[in-house]
Amino acid sequence: MDLRKQIEELDFALLQSFSNKEDLEWGVLFSNEHQPDYYDANHAHVSKQPDYPEKVIDEVISFYRALSITPRFYLYDIEHMASFIALLKEKGFQFEDFSQPIQLWNQEVIQLPLNKDVTIEKVTTKNKHDASWVECQIKEFGGRVVREKAFETEFNDPRYSHYLLKYKGSPCSTACLFVHGNQGRVESVATIEEYRGKGLIGLLLQHVQKEAQNLQLDKLWVHPINERVENVYSRNGFKTILTLQCGHAFQDGKSIKGVQS
Repeated sequence: MDLRKQIEELDFALLQSFSNKEDLEWGVLFSNEHQPDYYDANHAHVSKQPDYPEKVIDEVISFYRALSITPRFYLYDIEHMASFIALLKEKGFQFEDFSQPIQLWNQEVIQLPLNKDVTIEKVTTKNKHDASWVECQIKEFGGRVVREKAFETEFNDPRYSHYLLKYKGSPCSTACLFVHGNQGRVESVATIEEYRGKGLIGLLLQHVQKEAQNLQLDKLWVHPINERVENVYSRNGFKTILTLQCGHAFQDGKSIKGVQS
């Protein structure tokens, strides 16, 4: 299978775990009216210049407005979508572009010294509240309004395994492994602010890598949100093999960069 197709297949499987997917001739509609503020759950995915761009834009606006959700597009291969992006702007959409690095694990578990202050647990009903609390503190995840419901959905889906790191007994970091077929993707890796700078992310990634190895996954992917995060993964066994040029067009609310910052 083509590399981009592998990435897209895993991406769509992950999105469908918390969103409804509707395939159309020009792209895909993702929606979850119970999570209207969750951008990934509510957007039109377009990977090539539509043949009838104005019709597509009107269809997307109508679809999401009927659900009382902000119309938004995730655009890929934007180098070839200049006219479509111009039309979106004419119709009142705000637009931001960004690079999306795609990283692949090198299949070698990173070697790190043991830290006696750190414990890592798989998330169960016993520690679920602690893991959810940590993720709701992470502003890059959208805060409690987005993450609390999303975490509950993921926890009840057997394709997700969540991990909670405690430092001296205090919950402070999380990571997640999503598995689809023989591929996996690292998600929701974060540490609350007061515990950053202690090397905790590396320990979590080491743990997830061991899990991926035990599951005999062919590939383990990660999609870092910015260059700083990309560098963290690069130091921990992940290599950037592709960088997608992406766009986000939206009628209301914050940009993705605004949420992440």
